[in-house]
Formats: sequence, structure tokens, C-alpha cells
Amino acid sequence: MKIVLNVLRWIAIVVALLVAVAYFSGNQFLLKGVWAAYLHGNSSATIGDSQFFDTRTVVAGTANPWKESSEYNKTELSERLRTSLDETRSVAFLIAQHGEIIHEEYWDGYGTDSQSNSFSMAKSITTMLAQCAIRDGVIESWDEKAIKFLPELKGEFAAELTLRNLSTMTAGLDFNEHYSNPFDITAKLYYGPDVEKLMMEEVPVSEKAGTYEYQSGATQLLGLALIKATGKPLAEYASEKLWKPLGASHSAEWHVDNEDGKELAFCCFNSNARDFARFGQMLLQKGNYNGLQILDSAFVAMATVPFVEPFYGHSFWLCDDYETPIFYQRGILGQYIIVFPEHNLVIVRLGHERRGNDRDHSVDFRVIVEEVLKGLS
Repeated sequence: MKIVLNVLRWIAIVVALLVAVAYFSGNQFLLKGVWAAYLHGNSSATIGDSQFFDTRTVVAGTANPWKESSEYNKTELSERLRTSLDETRSVAFLIAQHGEIIHEEYWDGYGTDSQSNSFSMAKSITTMLAQCAIRDGVIESWDEKAIKFLPELKGEFAAELTLRNLSTMTAGLDFNEHYSNPFDITAKLYYGPDVEKLMMEEVPVSEKAGTYEYQSGATQLLGLALIKATGKPLAEYASEKLWKPLGASHSAEWHVDNEDGKELAFCCFNSNARDFARFGQMLLQKGNYNGLQILDSAFVAMATVPFVEPFYGHSFWLCDDYETPIFYQRGILGQYIIVFPEHNLVIVRLGHERRGNDRDHSVDFRVIVEEVLKGLS
């Protein structure tokens, strides 16, 4: 018994020392990462990890329920599509056409009210909020300099950086987008206690803007600029400009870096499939939702065409491989809001995994698109 107690005592001492080293070395984000992921049986972020974060509520207003089509759930999914949804551990799959839900399924205990992490689908939401701020007049245009709102920006090219560069992933930041290295800047941004301090002190604008490079830090800077411009937290502004006008059925939750801190603008807008689909329906209708013009139609047109690379616009992914235009919001674990303008169609998929890329788009995304288009034909 004494041996066991001595072993436990030494384990406690080692753990305490590791905690102290992480804290005093400025790597306290590792403690949160270990707690939220590894100590709960995961190796990275998960769709349900909002329970380990402080969040700020995106308040819903009067709900505007979706209509269900007369053909609701009458058509079976193809075997190939169902296999892909199962293999990627999907939790929600929804298809809406002509403003009505025609198919909807849930797995793993999820349902119409279940929240799931959006991951990088939030990048598109942040860009939509920036457009709202332009419409409100608190930002002059997409070509306004970021340094006007973030004077602490560092780097040789900081003065040249525009809000458009941040939205289109052409910012030239010293930011390595890496998801498996726990010491990398991406992990610091996700788990760290002060995203603004991190971005101002550790992420200089080191290259001339204009070349595409996907960087979550770019959207975080856009979000910080928005907070400064509007004088409001992103969650509050999102509630006012998007969530309430869209008639969301449930309030959403947006991760923040600490209890009174700032939203992770690049990530982590937690909601359900039906409410996520409202974004797609609004964009399908050129910024209009139930007769209310929430976003300028000119912005929707601009945001959903290529900027530098053919597969990316203003925080929206683009695919022209199927003889019909497609644009979509995307999260790291296969979170999708997919819009098919010519088919008046919106698809939402939420889940635990996605497959590797095939020509700039993940394999499971291609399966969804190909099988749904087959069904339409």
C-alpha cells in the first residue's frame, strides 16, 4: 500500500510540475487543450467541445419554422451516399429545396435541436458580419485598411493589409495553419486565453498581401476589426444582424477565449442543422430571407465567385466541377452548408469526420454533391 501511495504522490508531483512549466512558460493553452481533448478520449477538437469553452450566446428572436415538403423523407438516399455519411460518422444531414425541407436525418443521439460546432463555417459568418458593418456605415468598404481598427498590428506590410485580404485568405501573415502540432499557432489560437494579444504579439504581417494561403488568423483579425468597428461583441452583432432576422429557432453559442473575452471569429459557432440551413437559404436568395434583405445582393455575388484561386472567394468555398455552380461553407470535420443556385437547393451536413481532399474539395463533399445531383436528374 505504501508503494502505491508513493507512486501516486510522485505522479501528482510530476503533473504539478508540468502544469507549472506550461503556465509560467506562456503555454497555458496546452492545459486547456489536454483537458478538452486528450483527457476526454480525443486527439483533437470535437463537434461537442463547447462544454470545455466559455461561450457567448447569439440570441435568437421570433422563430420562423422551416416548412416540410409534401415529399419529406419519402426518397431514400443512395447506397453510396449513405455509406459515406455513415463512414464519416455524420450526426445530421438535411436537404432543402424551394424553401422546404425534403430530407432530414440524424444519428448518434442528435436531433433537430442539437448543437454542433461549426468549426470554420464560422469564417463565412464573420465575413457576412463584416458586410453588415459596411452596410451600417461603421466600415467604409472591403478595401479599408485593417490597421485603422487594429493599430497594434505588426510586420513590414501591416499598413497595407485590407479587410478584403483577411476575408479572401490573401493576408500574408506569419501564420502556419497546422492541426496536429499542439505547440503550433493554430492550437494557441483555438485554446489560448487571449486571442487579441496572441494575434498582435505573435502574428506579424510578414509578406505583401495578394497570394492565397488559408490562415485562420486572417479571419480572427477580421473579427477583431469588426469588434472595434461596431463596439459590440461578435455574438451580439450576429444576433442583431443575422440570427434574429433569419428567424432562427434556437439561440446559438460562439466560443470565446475567456469568460469576458472575444469570440473565436475563425471558428466555433454552435448551432443545429435547421438553423445552419438558414444561411444557405438566405445566400441562395441573394441575401434575402422571407422578404427581408439581410445582405446586399451585390455582396453575395462578389463573395461567391473566385478571388485569387478558383476554389475560394470571400470566405466561401467554390466548386465548378459539376456543370452547375456550387458554393459552400466548410468546417474541418466535414461541416458543410452547400448551395446549388441553379437547383434552388441547400444541403447541411454535420459530423465527426471528413475524408481527404480530391482537387481542393474533400472526398465526402464530392460524394454528397454527386449523389444529390444524380437524384435530381
